[in-house]
Amino acid sequence: MKKAFVFLAAGFEEMEAIGTIDILRRGGIDTVTVSISDSKEVIGAHGISVMADAVLTGTDLSGADALVLPGGMPGSTNLNNCEPLREVLASQYDNGKLVAAICAAPLVLGGLGILEERRATCYPSFEDLLTGATVTGNAVEVDGNVITGRGPGLVMEFALALVTYLTGKEKADEVASGLLLK
Repeated sequence: MKKAFVFLAAGFEEMEAIGTIDILRRGGIDTVTVSISDSKEVIGAHGISVMADAVLTGTDLSGADALVLPGGMPGSTNLNNCEPLREVLASQYDNGKLVAAICAAPLVLGGLGILEERRATCYPSFEDLLTGATVTGNAVEVDGNVITGRGPGLVMEFALALVTYLTGKEKADEVASGLLLK
């Protein structure tokens, strides 16, 4: 079974996090939510409290098939300021495994140089932070082992792209059908 970790920081975009987690789990992907703080409780950008499965410190991420960053502000800034997370993202990418971010969160990947010479998308006004990327403005971009999404209204497309990458188009189509998206 494929394994994904979704990272939560104070100020995360709730729709992007919960929608992605839900679709990954529907797709049969073992999905673990990880708080980047010392508390499992994380408050989203719109005041919704979520209890993460784990905290970053002490969590073994070595078996990850995907590392996923929901956007939101100041959540994306908080993710970017978390050095242990940045280190694990860089290692995941260097090992050819999937890294994904939506909305403002691709700024983290841009700052790590992960988006150099790749197509990427993000929430409008964050384009300049996607260092080295060809920013398309599309709903979702899949370029090698990097997936980026534009924003909260496109979370279904983003999460289904992750399912497609990890388990195949047939499974993603099955999930989409169950959600009445196709």
